[in-house]
Amino acid sequence: MSAPVTHDLLRMPAEDRSLSPYTGWTREHWERAADGLVRAAWRWATPGGALLDLPGRPSRSGVRSDGLEAWARTFLAAAFRTAGAGGADPRGLLGRYADGLAAGTRGPGRADQESWPLILDHHVQGQPMVESASVALGLRLTRPWLWDRLDDGVRDRAEEWLRGALRHTPAPNNWYLFPFTVAGFLESVGRGDRETERAVERGLGLLESWYRGDGWYADGDGRAFDHYNGWALHLYPLLHAHLAGDRTLLDRYGPRLREHLEGFALLFGGDGAPVHFGRSMTYRFAAGAAVGLGAVTGHTPLTPGASRRLLSGCLRHFLDRGAAGAEDGLLSLGWYGPHEATLQSYSGPGSPYWASKAFVALLAPAGDALWTAPEEPAPAEGPDRVLALPAPGLLVQTTGADGLARLHNHGSDHVRPHEGDAPGTHDPLYGRLAYSTRTGPTATGNTADNHLSVERDGTLSVRSRIHPLGAGGGDGWGWAASWHRPVFPAGPPMVPGLRVTSVTVVRGRYELRVHRVTGLPPAARVRLTGWAVPPGPAEGEPLTSQLLGLHGWSGPEPQEVRAPQGTAFTRWAVLPRLSAAPGEDTAVLVALASLTGSPSPRPPAGVAVVTAADRGAAEVRWTQDGAVTRVAFDPLAVSHGGAE
Repeated sequence: MSAPVTHDLLRMPAEDRSLSPYTGWTREHWERAADGLVRAAWRWATPGGALLDLPGRPSRSGVRSDGLEAWARTFLAAAFRTAGAGGADPRGLLGRYADGLAAGTRGPGRADQESWPLILDHHVQGQPMVESASVALGLRLTRPWLWDRLDDGVRDRAEEWLRGALRHTPAPNNWYLFPFTVAGFLESVGRGDRETERAVERGLGLLESWYRGDGWYADGDGRAFDHYNGWALHLYPLLHAHLAGDRTLLDRYGPRLREHLEGFALLFGGDGAPVHFGRSMTYRFAAGAAVGLGAVTGHTPLTPGASRRLLSGCLRHFLDRGAAGAEDGLLSLGWYGPHEATLQSYSGPGSPYWASKAFVALLAPAGDALWTAPEEPAPAEGPDRVLALPAPGLLVQTTGADGLARLHNHGSDHVRPHEGDAPGTHDPLYGRLAYSTRTGPTATGNTADNHLSVERDGTLSVRSRIHPLGAGGGDGWGWAASWHRPVFPAGPPMVPGLRVTSVTVVRGRYELRVHRVTGLPPAARVRLTGWAVPPGPAEGEPLTSQLLGLHGWSGPEPQEVRAPQGTAFTRWAVLPRLSAAPGEDTAVLVALASLTGSPSPRPPAGVAVVTAADRGAAEVRWTQDGAVTRVAFDPLAVSHGGAE
């Protein structure tokens, strides 16, 4: 079929800069965005409306699963939009989904034009289990206007299809919340039994075992901390508790979301972008789901005006930058436009519509303060902030002058418990030292950004499993530390005894990076890279990456290297790199890094100087105020204070 020339997203209402001085957007813009995204996708529906066969690269699950995925995820957007408007459905979207539900469940598993795939174990045909949660949640939200109006036969068929999620094995992570969500829906419509009870008990029990503190859950039994915290691990259980009016669960999960948002709210830049960190970033503005959920349930440290600033800023950030195609209105597989390097094999044309989770904010009715209070600055637009999160091993750094937010990673690696240190477990989306709201990691095959590597026989090591050593700080400064075993993609994967201990200390826009490498083989070299940025600053959006060697490097000034495959933010990138040839088995290396949006940033030379360094410690004096940072190893200790 031919794509339309125009779509709803090109016909947004006029901005309201009185109510929304930062973004100009109101609730009406949100409704128009939800309607536009859903209607654009429906132009690719099968005749019976059971599948939305969007154009594009298929996922590993196949085109039929992809068609269900697009159907289910757009249904979630339509459900949030309709439920938040008290059942108002001006575009007649729910009728289409009712017809599609009837057609898709008529003969699940058949190879015809409409039938939905069966839900099986995650390693066999698992993707439909993911989509079952969106189907169930959408039905729960729209029950008075959709489910209650279906005939008994369709309801029975839908239940039987959904129960496939209860009877098969999820992936060992947030997937256990999909049968949990299905069970919650079935119980809400009087179709609960021991099978649904077990799914709820199992999901909540695992969730409890994954809670690590500071408002963060691990995505499974390992140490994967990323955006799944907000758009899955907080969203499903707390929204279930909210819809069910379950005070016990609200009292358990609500305070955790509030604590999570204390730090997570800092990870949106002044331009609205969320920090680019972890997998599935093609879900884009789904990053705002936790903020919206907090506003809807009241479990948030943010004011209504600050919440809307984050939510509208994030949604508009992507729609203004081409995330939805100018001609067809479809969300592409990528970040702004298509970006193959950041995709996972499980992503297909319908995958980006998990962004629909951001529309949970529409559950707050039009008269709610979320929509009526004037917008306030985002947390990253205020004073410079440093926040240490010891539980996940993360360090957050924001600078108000340029609205940049940075995340220093010393605890999240996405390596599953049964996996060891091996080249195949390395993931650029987790293995870097730092991530931000204006930069993305370089792709595999390009020079790695924000990375310390050991070079052996021409092969550079990667950082796979990360072992956190702590995080903390004080007034205006913070630190986080970890260690890892360098892994080599070619040749023997490891060198016995080789170990890197990394410490990041931040003040203002500066990052003091202290590394101790032990067990270095003869003739080995060490390399450290900084932030990957466009080769020339875009007009009106300056972005500068700085890196200065302070101790142990071959020289203070870095070499500029290229990443031709670019990042999610730029087609082509450059980054600074320092090198060293220690000549000994142990080396302590100190550098100063900076990422800034200042139009004329001060060179880092002279900002800090190393006053002492040996195999066991390093001491740095900050010249502006004379403060001294000390990093000691064996055991690790980090301190910062006035000069002595």
